[in-house]
Amino acid sequence: MSTASISKQSIPSEQQTKTAYNILFIIGFCHLLNDSIQSVIPAMFPILEKSMGLTFTQLGLIGFSLNMVSSVMQPVVGLYTDKRPIPYALPIGLTSSMLGVLGLAFAPSFITILLSVIFIGLGSAIFHPEGSRVAYLAAGNRRGLAQSIYQVGGNSGQALAPIITALILVPLGQFGAIWFTAVAGVAVVFLFYIAGWYSRKIQATTPITIVTKPTNTKQQQPAISKGVRNAILIIIFLIFARTWYGSAISNFYTFYAIEKFNLTIAESQMYIFVFLVMGAVGTFIGGPLADRFGKRNVIITSLLATAPLTLLLPFTGPTVSLVVLAFIGIILMSSFSVTVVYAQELVPGKIGTMSGLTVGLAFGMGAIGSVALGGLIDIVGLTPTMISVAFLPLLGFLAFLLPTDHTLREWQYNR
Repeated sequence: MSTASISKQSIPSEQQTKTAYNILFIIGFCHLLNDSIQSVIPAMFPILEKSMGLTFTQLGLIGFSLNMVSSVMQPVVGLYTDKRPIPYALPIGLTSSMLGVLGLAFAPSFITILLSVIFIGLGSAIFHPEGSRVAYLAAGNRRGLAQSIYQVGGNSGQALAPIITALILVPLGQFGAIWFTAVAGVAVVFLFYIAGWYSRKIQATTPITIVTKPTNTKQQQPAISKGVRNAILIIIFLIFARTWYGSAISNFYTFYAIEKFNLTIAESQMYIFVFLVMGAVGTFIGGPLADRFGKRNVIITSLLATAPLTLLLPFTGPTVSLVVLAFIGIILMSSFSVTVVYAQELVPGKIGTMSGLTVGLAFGMGAIGSVALGGLIDIVGLTPTMISVAFLPLLGFLAFLLPTDHTLREWQYNR
């Protein structure tokens, strides 16, 4: 009997099916708090552009510093904790973010802002792969739904950026960021509770983890190994398309709306708020849809159904733009959690690594996108840039090359 077949028979059926919703909702709430702290950074862009006279390229570099640190470290953290889980890394990560946001409130220069966001990026890098592992452990047989609950917390936190700008940063300026030290403190308290549950769960499932460790697929199933590598490359391109477009909207559509529709900073935040809130809705519904209709189908639909709307957006008026952004957000982000689960099932036994790779890659693509798009805007202007990025969702045609959900199940059985 092979190692893979032993593992399937060794896991109790209750562990396979029971979903710990209380843990999922708490870790989802902590994800909201974590990402609301991160959302302070792009929310401050209009404030910093005026108060410090920063260029779009410098603003892009701030986003690059935040996201690149997180993207590089997430797979590293995931790879390490796949071998040696560290439940209490979760509150440690949020403590790093708390220090970063404290420094951000008092940062007197561009360089100190960069240093502060590096601390926030490190905290995020620690939180995300371990948070995703908690969601996986609590999922039972509802992996799509569980990952959606977890990820919708993060997207909801990001959606708070416009409100943060309008209610806190516009009246209080840069110093208003200090309020988010309290947000981080609340998250740390909740994460100590999660870490206790996580620690007990790891102890209870340690024998299972040993049994389910995959064998050398390169020696036993070379065709599967090649298929997995190709699928991961396709996933990378799809994340690139989704993240660069999302980066263009969340980081720079504020300036586009101010320029095109003659809005104030506070008024322009409504467009980002609608996009991000509906993105959170899309993230939540994507998981259950994937559980019912298949992960590959949701990924394909998410990008290709968005393309006509993204191409239309630059040519709409102020009211229609809100409606179009709402539909773009809900459809485009429906594949966010699904992509994570798909990658985790591509490489079973590497939950943290694949979560860190996919979510971290999204941060990394956002980092590169912030710099590249900021530089492009400085060169050619806002409108040509927005028209150019509208074609990115057409890369969704690559999703037809992904293995079907049925093929994934066959690969898992044959490993």
